[in-house]
Amino acid sequence: MSTPPTPKTPPKKSSNPLANKDRMKLPRQHMLEQDPQVRNKCFTEVNLGYSPELARQEALRCIECAKPACVDTCPVGVKVKDFVQLIIDGDYLGAAAKIREDNVLPAITGRVCPQEDHCEAGCLLNKKGQSLGIGYLERFVADYERQHFDLKNIVKAPPTGKKVAIVGSGPSGLTAAGDLVAKGHQVHVFEALHEIGGVLVYGIPEFRLPKAIIREQVDYMRAMGVEFETDVVVGRTITIDELFEDEGYDAVFIGTGAGLPQFMGIPGEHLNGVYSANEFLTRINLMHSYEFPKYDQPLVDFRGRNVAVIGGGNTALDAIRSSLRLGAGKAFMLYRRSEAEMPARIEEVKHAKEEGIEFQMLAAPLEFLDDGKGWLKGARCQKMELGEPDSSGRRRPVPIPGSEYEIPLAVAVMAIGTTANPIIRHTTPGLATNKRGYIEASETTQKTSRRGVFAGGDIVTGGATVILAMGAGRRAAKAINEFLVSGEW
Repeated sequence: MSTPPTPKTPPKKSSNPLANKDRMKLPRQHMLEQDPQVRNKCFTEVNLGYSPELARQEALRCIECAKPACVDTCPVGVKVKDFVQLIIDGDYLGAAAKIREDNVLPAITGRVCPQEDHCEAGCLLNKKGQSLGIGYLERFVADYERQHFDLKNIVKAPPTGKKVAIVGSGPSGLTAAGDLVAKGHQVHVFEALHEIGGVLVYGIPEFRLPKAIIREQVDYMRAMGVEFETDVVVGRTITIDELFEDEGYDAVFIGTGAGLPQFMGIPGEHLNGVYSANEFLTRINLMHSYEFPKYDQPLVDFRGRNVAVIGGGNTALDAIRSSLRLGAGKAFMLYRRSEAEMPARIEEVKHAKEEGIEFQMLAAPLEFLDDGKGWLKGARCQKMELGEPDSSGRRRPVPIPGSEYEIPLAVAVMAIGTTANPIIRHTTPGLATNKRGYIEASETTQKTSRRGVFAGGDIVTGGATVILAMGAGRRAAKAINEFLVSGEW
């Protein structure tokens, strides 16, 4: 006798009062911003968020696709249609809870994730206009949750008795920690610096991602049961082997990022006043440059003088926009390709231009100039033109002979990329790495060559985005949980 088929659960009836054709006529709702000539002198947040009215108006634009591509193009798989429906219903805490099923850092990703390359790129509204403002809506419900949700209401999962060490408190580590503690495992996060958050806290400036928001998201995770410990350099303070053998951890996830700065190898990079972007932004973010004179100024005093950042990514923009807020007389961005090839977010480029950043495209420094006392006084640069595409698919910059010129500078910031710090690689026998020093890990499970050791984020892929690192953290958490349950490697 055959088993009768299980009846399908009828789909929830949409509470959107508009027909699809009417939804598609609605314009995308713009997020309010600080005036450029006000915000370029302070570190308060540029974007001001949606009101409930704007959020609902934007949510009404969702056409509720049967197979939402926005979910497929989100690295952590947020159920966009479901949380947008809850916004229309006015259930903002329910919308936040729905996002948290897949994303433990919604107030952060709502601000710094390049949604235009992921969920919003998959939105079908793109075919006839602008995509749904998924990132803006995510930020709205996450901020509502921050203001209205009581952390005492978090229900902890029953303990499994298994212990997991997370090395690094950046986006991949925090994501893995959140997903694993939700399964009932004991999770302990080790951070080398004195504040939790990794690149979120030392690399992204206050005007894009306020430190208070990072701390609140970390507090949420503490309430879930995650334990945090700072000032621990795994590989020096304690090794991976000691975490297993002496501390009794059952699995380890390495999410240390790629924090070793790169330089061009040109004359004068040793001069005082030349910084890596990592050092420059860390001094601003963790040493409180942005609160001068309340805190001592841990940078060269360049107020009223020229600052240049070399590079074309989001980190370069963060550095040059920060320098303007710290009082630079002129703030230049030197990029050896054209604006079309810049990897930075379009919104951030727009904001930078509005604030008065001067873009010098198709230009690169040849030498930093010494004032005779070991301090930077300027840069000798060269104009470029675009040739044939290189391995990145972008047209290769080619120097134009005889096009050299000089610019006076007090500070130059190198934002041309980072690579892997070698500490863990050198202190963990049997951990396979590639020729560039990044840890080799499975693309689907994040497993490494060492039993019980997983890795993800920039330490595996090289420098990438917050959301891609979070995707790796989710995959790792799923595989770690399966390993802890089954014992199979």
